Amino acid sequence: MPSRRSFLRSSLAAALAVAAGGALPGGLAVARAESVPKPQNVLDPDAALAKLVEGNERYVSGTARRHDFINERLALTAGQNPYAAILGCADSRVVPEYAFDCARGDLFVARVAGNFVNADMLGSLEYAVAVLGVPLMVVLGHERCGAVDAAVKAAGQSASYPGSIPSLVAAIAPSVEKARARAGNLQEAAVEQNVLDNVAALAAHSAIIREAAEAGKLRIVGGVYRLKTGRVEFLG
Repeated sequence: MPSRRSFLRSSLAAALAVAAGGALPGGLAVARAESVPKPQNVLDPDAALAKLVEGNERYVSGTARRHDFINERLALTAGQNPYAAILGCADSRVVPEYAFDCARGDLFVARVAGNFVNADMLGSLEYAVAVLGVPLMVVLGHERCGAVDAAVKAAGQSASYPGSIPSLVAAIAPSVEKARARAGNLQEAAVEQNVLDNVAALAAHSAIIREAAEAGKLRIVGGVYRLKTGRVEFLG
């Protein structure tokens, strides 16, 4: 089986062979508005964020749009051009497509319990930037995150966990330690700190993401989803 990085390299090469339009750092290309399945998704970073905020307001108020799933499926058979990438938690209560009232093809979502950057999440999000040309990336945490709570308990109560769960705990542990210096509830502070740390990690660990951000073609933000209201509070 080919490795993940081999797959990404081949995908990048294929995309560069067929893409047209503006260039990303390193010579990577993004498609023109007229050559993509959803021209309305060709946005600058600020407009993409505004669109997410508007969608979340509809979700919170209970006025989500009715989506035409049949035509959406047909329009996307030849490709995709999402306007945002989300690094989110695997928690079943937090569904980015619902939270931002988005249709198919609008969001490129990578999910792992605790919404943290690892090699696979990073490779997936690099694909979103280098091949799909997303203008916006969001690290989306949420209240009462079980993975963060596990890291808090491991640090403060020496809790232990079976299987591969300790790898999740270890990834979040540095954010828990930083959160100790913040006022208020440690678990809530750790949720926010984990989001902020992973916003920073995306650019720190990826030249593709960092160069796109430095060129003004990509904006990276963090947010926390409130379970009771459904509102996403953006940080920073």
